[in-house]
Amino acid sequence: MGALNGVKILELARVAPAEFCTMLLADMGADVLKLETPPADGQAETPEEKRRAAFAYVNRNKRSLALNLKAPEAQAIFQTLATTADVVVEGFRPGVMKRLGGDYETIRKVNPRVIYCSLSGFGQNGPYKDYPAHDLNYLSLAGVLGLIGEPDRKPAIPLNLVADYGGASLHGALGIVLALFARERTGQGQQVDVAYLDATLSLLGATPNLRFFWSDGLAPRRGAGFLGGSYPYYAVYETKDRKLLSIACTEPWLWENFCKAIGRPEFARYSRVADQFVRAANPEEVRAREEVEAIIRTRTRDEWYEDLVTRDVCVGKVYDVEEVFEDPHIRARQMLVETEHPEIGKVKEVGIAIKLSGTPGAVRGAAPYRGEHTDQVLRELGMKPEEIRELRDRRVVA
Repeated sequence: MGALNGVKILELARVAPAEFCTMLLADMGADVLKLETPPADGQAETPEEKRRAAFAYVNRNKRSLALNLKAPEAQAIFQTLATTADVVVEGFRPGVMKRLGGDYETIRKVNPRVIYCSLSGFGQNGPYKDYPAHDLNYLSLAGVLGLIGEPDRKPAIPLNLVADYGGASLHGALGIVLALFARERTGQGQQVDVAYLDATLSLLGATPNLRFFWSDGLAPRRGAGFLGGSYPYYAVYETKDRKLLSIACTEPWLWENFCKAIGRPEFARYSRVADQFVRAANPEEVRAREEVEAIIRTRTRDEWYEDLVTRDVCVGKVYDVEEVFEDPHIRARQMLVETEHPEIGKVKEVGIAIKLSGTPGAVRGAAPYRGEHTDQVLRELGMKPEEIRELRDRRVVA
């Protein structure tokens, strides 16, 4: 039995971070119903579209209802579903759900216990709330992007992992669980307002960069600081086979272990010290890093890794994606799973990161294609086949 068995969630996501938020809850047993926009041309999903949909990791363990919320009949269906929902999750700009007849104030009137999570770029208030933006823009405004990469180059773009998934998705899922917990005490629902920009700042606040800015007035800069990549103890090195190896020995004793392992114990003096919180490596430290690089180039990546892991050194192989899921530890932790799809066979995807001993999550099924459960859901609402057929003919549902 999953930790969230019996929790009913309506998802109006439109973007992957909001879908990932609800997938985390679906993995733990929640019944997540995706409300998706029917295709504009009214055509059914093609076999290729269905095949690709099954690999949409962020949509696994869910059902899909294709509902045109611009139609009054569809809005009525949504409100009926919302009367018995525990959670509504929407990923639109502020004001859109009100135009679609499904904003928090409207839904709370028919369901005072509802948890209504709004995931938006800038939140439900503030001067930027109506602006369009994506992950890169939130990173820019949060001061995160300017800190990533080498000092003499443009910032490196860290995929869309930070603001989208590490930020909005995880803060949204936690906010929902907290609101559900509060409802157990108060009996009342509430709105969960999560902004991508806020969540990004929250993540940055946990780093040494911001901590020492507030405490000592030390402003961090790109490529500087002990986590910026300029110091020999926290860097990425090229190996003999032109692959990459990461070394992350920020504690002096770990760096000393590394120095002994490469035959340069005297380099232990280049361990992390207090004044490196925001400054870049000085010329002597840069030369030490270059010497370490020359040593690392004498052996292959895997040779170094197999040696260094036995010497209590923080080391990692920089994998290509193809290599990740061959790693024995990844497999031992069940971070590669396979589900059986009734039409296309086995679907591979990433496993569940949160391991609960008593109420573990489960991958119960691959992601649905758009509208796969439309008839099923409408029948559950008491609609007759002819009523469903009429709604489909009028493109209210698909």
